[in-house]
Amino acid sequence: MDSLKAVTEIRVLKLDPGARLPEYATDGAAGADIRARTPLPIVIPPLGRARIPTGLALEITPGYEAQVRPRSGLAAKWGVTVLNSPGTIDSDYRGELGIILVNLGQEPFSVHDGDRIAQLVIAPVCRARMVEAASLSGTERGEGGFGSTGI
Repeated sequence: MDSLKAVTEIRVLKLDPGARLPEYATDGAAGADIRARTPLPIVIPPLGRARIPTGLALEITPGYEAQVRPRSGLAAKWGVTVLNSPGTIDSDYRGELGIILVNLGQEPFSVHDGDRIAQLVIAPVCRARMVEAASLSGTERGEGGFGSTGI
């Protein structure tokens, strides 16, 4: 990570001694690759999903979150993506990092130990104070959504 300065430190606990810490593949990478930690291959059938273990737990600095995002190569080549993308890991969660993959492809997909299955992006969190309102201000868009602004 020569070209980018780290803004926070994430403590990573190996729940399994063979697990690998998330790592950035290039100096310019925004996401650190997360690898599967599984003694046997996990086969995800077409349109199926599976929680893939990583053997890792994280201690995220308060004021930050870890976002779990898909890897573009898995999506483009096999139709495999992260189901709840981006998934959020809150700073107070201390359990094992599990990645929910879904196979949108037409063939079964096998996840092997050490496979890069997702990316981890660390981002600052801004919390809002929710205030009940009797009405909302008007805008040109109004209630238009779900494609109302065109293609």
